[in-house]
Amino acid sequence: MKTKFGELFVEKDLKEVREKFAYVDHDFVGNKRIFFDNAGGALRLIKAEEVFKKVDLVPDCSEHSNKIALMLKKIDEQGRADIRTIFNAKKGSLVFGFTASQLMMQAIRVVAASVKGTNVVTTALEHPSAFDALKIQARKYNWELRIAHANKLTGGIDTETILNLIDKNTAILSVMSASNISGHIMDVSTIASRAREINPDIIIVSDAVQHAPHGILNPEQNGIDVMNIAPYKFFSIRGMGLMYMSNRVNKMKHDQVECLPDDMWELGSPSTAQFAAITEIVNYVCELGKHKLKSSTNRRELFELGMERIANHERALLEIMLEGTDAVKGLRYIDGVKVLMDDPDLYQRDLITGIEFANMGPQQACAELEKRGIVAFERVASSEFSARMVHEFDSEGIVRISPLHVNTPEEIEQFLHAVKEVAAL
Repeated sequence: MKTKFGELFVEKDLKEVREKFAYVDHDFVGNKRIFFDNAGGALRLIKAEEVFKKVDLVPDCSEHSNKIALMLKKIDEQGRADIRTIFNAKKGSLVFGFTASQLMMQAIRVVAASVKGTNVVTTALEHPSAFDALKIQARKYNWELRIAHANKLTGGIDTETILNLIDKNTAILSVMSASNISGHIMDVSTIASRAREINPDIIIVSDAVQHAPHGILNPEQNGIDVMNIAPYKFFSIRGMGLMYMSNRVNKMKHDQVECLPDDMWELGSPSTAQFAAITEIVNYVCELGKHKLKSSTNRRELFELGMERIANHERALLEIMLEGTDAVKGLRYIDGVKVLMDDPDLYQRDLITGIEFANMGPQQACAELEKRGIVAFERVASSEFSARMVHEFDSEGIVRISPLHVNTPEEIEQFLHAVKEVAAL
């Protein structure tokens, strides 16, 4: 079904999607629930978990020469190719680490040691791994740290707000691809191209951890030098971070084994099971794309089509959540509920929204929602990980709602009924 901003999966397709994920409608001890905290954790693709366990049990080393080792090497190679499919990266280097946050801090440290300038620019909505990394390096090199503040109405950072802070002496720009508190999608393509008109040597960094499960990434095309994602938020396994690094950055002096090429950032043996799981994620998204173009064998083309289907379904769900249905009012119209960061253009938003309750704080509200079978998360000013972001919107805390494309319109309605009950307490 088409809506103003999206298109829902047909019932048959959505049923098939839900069957591919674990714990969609209950927790691991069997209690019924709806999981709307996918910006923090994320629902897991069952096949990714299964193949991870299967491959991880194999004792052989993919860098050796026996038959099983060579089979593992092919899994490594396919995994690397599929990561390039996700990033649409034909050049540059791939960097792997324990977490996406670790990689971001490592990359900014390396870049800071190699660039020249007098200032760096970031935004008030950045994840701490990017914001704090830039803040630390600014202090170390005596750079001015310039912070672009949010548009309180849309939940994003306006392009001009960022560009007004950039000059010919700006060494690094860090701007996330989408906010993990408002869901607002940043126009990184325009920001990057216009930033380079001001300073062609600027290094541009983008945290895409939030955006990756909801939209298409194009760091090379958009002129991004460093971009990270977290597979566990993209239906996969915890314990690995992924990063794309452009040719402008990948040969900067970094920790490496000296006998390897300067653009090689890998240290230690590959995590073959993680690569196998990532391949299953790409397989899954490409299968969704096959519904749109059965004749295609181009993996990136199918991946993009699959991500477009995900985005379309999620925008339709967001529209229902905000506007409601014949059966229940949307968040914008429930008495005692305020929707923050509410850009009316849903094409500029991932499937995240933040609300305040007039009758209680976000922690109590989350507890009340859980009593009604809804798992959400409080982003509160008392948390060092949230204070900077919520204060941007003149708030002391919100209930962050982050469903996924596996969710149904009926689950959104159930959530809205729960919100109405909590708001009336």
